[in-house]
Amino acid sequence: MTQALRLGIAGLGTVGGGVLDILARHEGLVAARAGRPVEVVAVSARSKGKDRGHDLSKLAWHDDPVKLAADPAVDVFIELMGGEGDPAKAAVETALKAGKHVITANKALLAHHGSALARLAEEKGVALNFEASVAGGIPIIKTIREGLAGNRVGKLFGIMNGTCNYILTKMANEGRSFADVLKEAQQLGYAEADPTFDVGGFDTAHKLAVLTSLAFGVQVNLKAIDIEGIEQITLDDIRQAGEMGYKIKLLGVAVASEQGIEQRVHPTLIPKGSPAADTDGVFNAVVVKGDFVGDLMLEGRGAGAHPTASAVLSDIVDIARGNFRPAFGIPAKELRPYKAAPQKAHEGGFYVALTLQDKPGAVAAVAKILAEEKISIESIFQRGKLEKDEARATAPFILITHDTVESAMRAALERIEKDGHVAGHPRMIRIERL
Repeated sequence: MTQALRLGIAGLGTVGGGVLDILARHEGLVAARAGRPVEVVAVSARSKGKDRGHDLSKLAWHDDPVKLAADPAVDVFIELMGGEGDPAKAAVETALKAGKHVITANKALLAHHGSALARLAEEKGVALNFEASVAGGIPIIKTIREGLAGNRVGKLFGIMNGTCNYILTKMANEGRSFADVLKEAQQLGYAEADPTFDVGGFDTAHKLAVLTSLAFGVQVNLKAIDIEGIEQITLDDIRQAGEMGYKIKLLGVAVASEQGIEQRVHPTLIPKGSPAADTDGVFNAVVVKGDFVGDLMLEGRGAGAHPTASAVLSDIVDIARGNFRPAFGIPAKELRPYKAAPQKAHEGGFYVALTLQDKPGAVAAVAKILAEEKISIESIFQRGKLEKDEARATAPFILITHDTVESAMRAALERIEKDGHVAGHPRMIRIERL
């Protein structure tokens, strides 16, 4: 009988429990596809006594995940704890140094240490697999690394955080405020008690850093990503975007050019009817533009116990069958140093919300500044009623620009804000004409 592939799982939370569920239900199917039996022999978690719906009494228990990683009875170490530092980092490094294959769903670990861990895995001749680290059950890692091996990728973008997509979808469909929908998302378990990591765009940035390295053959560089979250998006923004034929989504975008690589995470207006615009609720979608395949979009559940565990199982089967590939598609030593495109080189249209002082020349002053920065206005119109108080009267305006570079747009808005014709800070949202 072929020897079983022995697994050690560190972390028995949502995803770890999902892995146990799939192995319990599809033991024979997984073994047939893997070409050998697959069995969990050891585990580690914070609480040994917690009921996880599975009999763990016959498995070796390790209070310390690093000791699990060093256990000679384990062939594959599966890290499902999360976090960019220890104990996840120490445990993964220990497993790799011990010559064990590693599977991780930890995008933060990869975004901060992916290049170094890939080098270590290759030095030891073992696999570092991470299909579950980006977009849950969507097989985006294998698609880029293997399915598009004959293509040069020029751009990728996607909706990579289900919490943000749920909030923006609810705001648009039900006319509710950001704060109201966020509270509901927390009650439903879609958002953490401290939602900053999700709504601030950081979760998306971690995933984007991994995909950028994989798609463009460069070292992982999280620090190079410009990050904006959705905290400042108002219900008025969403309504106005809808009236103009757009939806607002939080996108992670990476573009390669001769100038370098551009990575950014930010709210974006995208045209209604485009595939990504129709990805609503907690679903994720990633679009990859290859030079021969054209545009390819993968959509599905980006989180959750079983979708993410399904991605872990695909990595397990690869290892069981001996399908080892460099973690980021090419040997780690061949990953190019990251070269950033000039700051704010992004070119596209922009949506700008302004509250103008109700006095002669205000609109003309704004138009003059934009013209001096070589920004062409596609449309400008007043939204809402004139508001008056004892000191002044103001009116809300929306303007849409033709394509321009972001550096010019930011320079113009800085001048407009200082010019004395606006109340408060102008809000700018990029437009992607997909």
